[in-house]
Amino acid sequence: MTLPSHAPVAGVLLAAGRSARMGRPKQLLPVAGVPLVRRAAQALAGGGHDTLLCVVPPGEVGEGIRAALRGLPFAFVVNPDPARGLASSFRVAVTALPAGLAGVNFALGDMPLLGAAQHAALIGAFRETGAPVVLAQYGAPGMDPVRAPPHLFRADLLAAVRDAPDADHGPRHLIRAHAAQALTLTFPAGLLLDVDTPEALAQAQALLREP
Repeated sequence: MTLPSHAPVAGVLLAAGRSARMGRPKQLLPVAGVPLVRRAAQALAGGGHDTLLCVVPPGEVGEGIRAALRGLPFAFVVNPDPARGLASSFRVAVTALPAGLAGVNFALGDMPLLGAAQHAALIGAFRETGAPVVLAQYGAPGMDPVRAPPHLFRADLLAAVRDAPDADHGPRHLIRAHAAQALTLTFPAGLLLDVDTPEALAQAQALLREP
């Protein structure tokens, strides 16, 4: 299945997490002078999506994220109960997305080293092949790759994303079900940094301050 070059693909930024391991809301923490969530949003906005959506938590943190993303072309939707896990943000996003999409690229708000080029690569591979799932993994010669977001799902799978039960992860059942047809892109291992802890935040600060 080859999709036309104009096939609409949405980008979703999942930014409603509770930051349990960080001990404070991490989305707005500055990384080299830029809020963590804005760095992820800028990368997604530069990837060539046709529409952009950010899932935010309720209350003050959600309002802060909206302010941090000011000037970027995002719509917003509130996850009223982020404590139900990451799967709840996937469900909220799918419900809020417009009709007529070819696929949706889901990214996390706490991966500051990921760039627009990686999102564009996923979209390009999806448009070229029409694969039901396009996955990212991170690795280097001599090491086992690690699979992590962003993940792009074809639109006909979104109902199954919407119906997934609560979990602290994404729709792994879909990835397993379509493993034989999935396409996986490998990105440099150095891009895989998920800022979940103060130590990871310090690592991100150091890497992004390097000349």
